[in-house]
Amino acid sequence: MSQGRDQRVAFVGAGTMGAEMAKRLLHAGYDLSICDPVDAAAISVCDHGAIRADTPAAASDWADIIALSLPGPHEVEQVVTGTEGILRAADPASIIIDFSTNAPTAVASMVQACASEGVRFIDAPVSGGVAKARTGELSIMVGAEPGDIATIQPILDALGEHIFHAGPTGAGTVAKLINNQLFLGAAVLVQEAYLTGAALGMDPSDLHTIVKASSGGVYAKLAPLLLSRRFDDVIFRLDIAAKDAKLVADAATNAGVDAPLTRAAADLYSDAVDAGFGAEVFHATLKELERRAGVEVPALTRKATP
Repeated sequence: MSQGRDQRVAFVGAGTMGAEMAKRLLHAGYDLSICDPVDAAAISVCDHGAIRADTPAAASDWADIIALSLPGPHEVEQVVTGTEGILRAADPASIIIDFSTNAPTAVASMVQACASEGVRFIDAPVSGGVAKARTGELSIMVGAEPGDIATIQPILDALGEHIFHAGPTGAGTVAKLINNQLFLGAAVLVQEAYLTGAALGMDPSDLHTIVKASSGGVYAKLAPLLLSRRFDDVIFRLDIAAKDAKLVADAATNAGVDAPLTRAAADLYSDAVDAGFGAEVFHATLKELERRAGVEVPALTRKATP
């Protein structure tokens, strides 16, 4: 396999994150093919020098590395093993890097399916949102053997500022799920707390000033974002957050872990999607909590923002 910028990359998934990551690789000098069923998404990357491919198989036919940035386990499975999937055309020496947030069971299944064709599957989910995807400052959690890490290191360096080798294949996915478990669960807890304060008659800005200087301060740092009421500033879609929350809740259950707070948070994200907030920012969960309580939390004022 060729090394560094000589590697040919196929990128499948030109969504909010994938498009920016693909553009970063083009900017770094990689030859790249792009595949996405949404014409406008693929064209946005082609405008930066990518070659359009109609199917994952076509995108992968000439590639050394196939990168995925997809909504979830079902899409990854279809792209890899479907009738027009990567394994229909990928060279046995190629490597698939899955930048999606996936499920541990799905990663294990993909590793096995790819190994039967001589292809290596690496899980490397990312964190940092669209802004850091655009600047190449993502955190990337990689599950792979050391030799494979060395092969894909230039690609990782082009996309991320913090590259973590979490362990063997699957470990990157676990690390990402636990990160999201903490962040998404804490987000709901913070919103519940300030909503409770509002329901009991306290101004959220006054409450925030007190809490951030007290034992709850570590959580209060999230409040200016989660109570900003900027629901259209979609740094991370609520429906994607709901998918991630369910993935980690299910993973906990599969591992025999009783995680009642995680499951409750996952249920809230799901309910917020069902209420029609899925295309808004992830913290539009506040709307669903407010609907249930019959109370609205005013946005934090500038004086309360750390």
